[in-house]
Amino acid sequence: MGSARSSKTRRLTRIKPGYYQPPKGTVFVPGMQWLGLVVVGLQQPAVLAGMQWWSKFATHRRCEELWWLGRAMAAWGREVVHIFDRGFAGQPWLEECCQLGIRFVMRWPKEYLLSEHDGWVWNRRKAWMITRGKRSQSTRLQWNGHLHRWIEGGVLAVPVHHPKVAGNFWLVVSRPGKGQLPWYLLTNEEIHTSEQIWEIVDHYARRWQIEMTWRYTKSESGFESPRSWMWEARQRLLMIAAMAFAFLLSLLQPSFDAVRGHLLKQWCPRTGERFRQFDVPLYRLREALSFLWLYYPPYVQLFPFSG
Repeated sequence: MGSARSSKTRRLTRIKPGYYQPPKGTVFVPGMQWLGLVVVGLQQPAVLAGMQWWSKFATHRRCEELWWLGRAMAAWGREVVHIFDRGFAGQPWLEECCQLGIRFVMRWPKEYLLSEHDGWVWNRRKAWMITRGKRSQSTRLQWNGHLHRWIEGGVLAVPVHHPKVAGNFWLVVSRPGKGQLPWYLLTNEEIHTSEQIWEIVDHYARRWQIEMTWRYTKSESGFESPRSWMWEARQRLLMIAAMAFAFLLSLLQPSFDAVRGHLLKQWCPRTGERFRQFDVPLYRLREALSFLWLYYPPYVQLFPFSG
């Protein structure tokens, strides 16, 4: 999992299956792959639904993604909306989503082709060309998490088809304002009103909560750098880390607001307004729990005596 600087590793990172674009600079040894599934609501915090690790040479990432997609479909059916980033955009993953019949919102690259109905025929155009020159159907104020202020944005929805995938889709364009790049979202949800267009945009906007949770696993929990050699030991270590991560996410539920507030105030206080109003204080929660348990070590009886 760590970096290696040697002539042998530099020679082994030639172009081959899995390494079509060798890394530049520091040579990294291919290691273990991992994939997680997080469920998040429009108002509820994220919940860890599953996590899996595997060796890079044991299976393919797409096989694991399809396995998790099938499990999610069997567990929830069409009760949830699946959010996919631009890494999943394209014909192969779009066909899998249509075959399973799931509801999805996919970030679509603006250079990818779609078919627009123009009079009597369907013309194949790039996504940005389909909505070029068309005015927004609805506008409203949106909260920009990066700029920390309200910005007036507009939305537009156009019925489209994929050139090679059968099905009816909608291309939703979110225009967050001057100086901000628009979002191109492809969905199979039926859209007839401006409220439904904003629902699609709100669904994808919640993706940022998922990104924040994964950032914590990489930076704070060290999921990408386990310092163990044997596969069994490494898997046990990551399972313990996943349980700790799920426990921290559970503390973000509204039912724990009083406990969480008291814990942060007593054991990890912050005077800045930015820290006190943070939506997902995972870093402060971990630090507060560590100080609490250092001062009051939890008593665990490993070998209970029989009476």
